[in-house]
Amino acid sequence: MNATPSTTAATPPPRPRDIGATTRRGMLGLGLGNTLEWYDWMVFGLLSAFLGPHFFPAEDPVSATLSALAVFAVGFAVRPLGGVLFGVVADLIGRRRVMLASVGLMAVTTLVIALTPTYETIGAWAGVILVVCRLLQGVSTGIEAPLSTAYAVELNPAGREGRAAGYISFFVNLGILLASLVSFATSWMIGGDAMQEWGWRVPFVIGALLGVVVIYLRRALPETLHEHERADNSTGTVWRGVGRHWLGLLAIVFVVGAAQAYNYAWNVGLPNLARSTFGEDPTAVFALTTALGVVLLVGSLVTGALADRYKLSRTFLVTRLLAVPSVFLMLFYDEPGILGFAAVLLGGSVVLVLNMTLYNVVATSLMPKACRATGVALGYGVAVALFGGTASYLLVWLQQRELDWLFPTYTAVLSLVSVVLYVAARRHSGTFAGE
Repeated sequence: MNATPSTTAATPPPRPRDIGATTRRGMLGLGLGNTLEWYDWMVFGLLSAFLGPHFFPAEDPVSATLSALAVFAVGFAVRPLGGVLFGVVADLIGRRRVMLASVGLMAVTTLVIALTPTYETIGAWAGVILVVCRLLQGVSTGIEAPLSTAYAVELNPAGREGRAAGYISFFVNLGILLASLVSFATSWMIGGDAMQEWGWRVPFVIGALLGVVVIYLRRALPETLHEHERADNSTGTVWRGVGRHWLGLLAIVFVVGAAQAYNYAWNVGLPNLARSTFGEDPTAVFALTTALGVVLLVGSLVTGALADRYKLSRTFLVTRLLAVPSVFLMLFYDEPGILGFAAVLLGGSVVLVLNMTLYNVVATSLMPKACRATGVALGYGVAVALFGGTASYLLVWLQQRELDWLFPTYTAVLSLVSVVLYVAARRHSGTFAGE
């Protein structure tokens, strides 16, 4: 009597290899959505030295840059809120609609930034509009980044979680690369003076246009949270699930936080330090950040394959421990010189890509599917608010006070704590993907 219903309820959902072209288009939309999110997010960080004087009153370029980087950090502060609100919705009604909403919100706010008048035209309202847009973008990214990897893991066959992470990381790094490439190309074509005056708007307009394409592609996303998996679900049961895996949640905070501190130091902090403090040529800086993007792009696919071959947990532990000495490379860039900047930026890129490819799938593995979106999004949001969004500001601020050695020490400690908590969470609750 009970055999037939239970067999029906336990029938696994179709995998990408079974449902073909529709899922492939959906996966492309999933990946390009990450490209858009990270392109828009990184363009703001890369162009902070240009945005500051246009949106805030400032007596010198460094103060203006710090004001813009502070707004950059504000967007991170609301990521936990976005992750919790949209994460619970994703665990209750499914992933697809949340993925559409997040990318639409990012595209609209990017267009608003591109069209907003400057401080000279509308006064303090320019800064207010900029802050509001960053807050909304923080809400959007608060769910996009953690849920997309979980989505990709759920769509792909078991045993290929590393490749799923590599796929998403590829598109994330494509967004980072495009942010640098578009900024470089714009600056190269119109010159540094025009870039400072009005050219900074061009990369934001391009991001908004990309959003239209992504929304169209994401309409094909299949749902991975099926009816039998959420039939007895409620907000209370979702949060009870997160509470039962509290150690996994704490581990996620530091697994993500250490990687993000490293990431934003290299992708935002060092480039802004080069331009605002050491006065490097902006076109040369953008060229080198573009080269960094190429390393991250190619390396993400290789790292994902390695994680499936050598076991996710082992690969993560080795790559995270390698981050401890790697972050101290930044101490070698302590005076003006584009060659020194290039050596540090590209020298640390290999270990950076290893960590940036794996952190999201490792976070996904620490939460069961029924509460995965909420738990991973909450941990991710807290991590980037505490450790990611503040990294670039902290790096430049410490450099100004000749305490530059403190930042790599801080990041190294975060990396070591993340290893300890990850091992503890595995022993306490086990893992739910990638083994």
